[in-house]
Amino acid sequence: MTVDDQRGRLFRPRIANQHSRVTYAELFFDLVFAYAVTQISHALLGRFTPLGALQTSLLFLSVWWLWVYTAWITNWLNPEKTPVRVLLFVLMLGGLVLSTSIPKAFESRGLWFALAYSSMSVGRTMFLLASTAPGQTLARMNAIRILVWLSVSGAFWIAGGLAEADLRLELWAVALGIEYLSPLARFWIPKYGASSVADWSVEGGHMAERCAGFVIIALGESIVVTGATFADLTWTTENVTAFVSALLGSIAMWWIYFHKGAEAGSEQISKSSEPGRQARLAYTYLHMPIVAGIIVSAVADDLVLAHPGGHADYKTILSAIGGPLLFLVGTVLFKHTFRGFLQLSHGVGIVALGALYGFAGWLSPLLLSILTTGILVIVAIWESISLSSGAAESQSDATSA
Repeated sequence: MTVDDQRGRLFRPRIANQHSRVTYAELFFDLVFAYAVTQISHALLGRFTPLGALQTSLLFLSVWWLWVYTAWITNWLNPEKTPVRVLLFVLMLGGLVLSTSIPKAFESRGLWFALAYSSMSVGRTMFLLASTAPGQTLARMNAIRILVWLSVSGAFWIAGGLAEADLRLELWAVALGIEYLSPLARFWIPKYGASSVADWSVEGGHMAERCAGFVIIALGESIVVTGATFADLTWTTENVTAFVSALLGSIAMWWIYFHKGAEAGSEQISKSSEPGRQARLAYTYLHMPIVAGIIVSAVADDLVLAHPGGHADYKTILSAIGGPLLFLVGTVLFKHTFRGFLQLSHGVGIVALGALYGFAGWLSPLLLSILTTGILVIVAIWESISLSSGAAESQSDATSA
């Protein structure tokens, strides 16, 4: 076997009508990002100010982008191959450096964060390029385009790591902007031009399963954080109720995303004639508010457990309402990509959360938590009933015909 053949064999085999499973190496890799999600939650809790929220948002967007780009790479490459598996293990090391740098990314560990992020992004893409055989023209050109864009953004990441905090935020925002705009620009570069949607051919079921796995990670970490906080408290009626409300909220989020959404999205993208386009929108961009909403809700649960009584302060109000709001906005837009319509239950939930904000300051944190959880539960039940009724009517019509 020639070197070129060996390089080409690192790609996943594409078999028609067959779903590529998520490998154990990918699940092992995700553990690092479970830790990163926890670090982001703690970072937001520790600096819940306008500037702190902006900084934490940037850190979240960078962690999400790093993970989702790796999901694209492992959709193309085969993690069952030893070189690809080693790549994931090396990326895990970088991910640990990145995650441990998050709490002080805008203080003493900015350069460590930047070096970990840029080396993972650029190194991963260089590996993709090295894995393509000369005969894989489209894949090679795609890898070159991505590498150019990430190299430019990497320069801003490192420059930001060397700069002071205020300038660091600006430089990192530019770096992140470059990366988020690059797929929309289809990675256009001089000489090579822009890529086509065909260049982003993905195995849709695998991509859907990977993103669903990240949602599970975020929900799991929110439960872990809530459980750890609850365990350290003196158990009273108020904080036991707050704990139950937090758990029910997480269950409702799981139900809203997985009961009728995740599997339908997986089936739709698997059948799509342009899975790359749908993966870019539904699984690369629209999953960001879903995951962000879960993380912000976890922050709210922690705040409510610590102080369930009195009047809710602005931190509790913004997180308790903002978390479910982000989650519902993300899920309704995600489901719109494969259903073609906006789910009424989600829209009513979004409006109800907005209305709740108007008088949230008069409520206790515990009551606010109960109401936001109640809205999520109602949305979950409403959607389940409406979709089940629709499916029953369709089956009845088909039988009659």
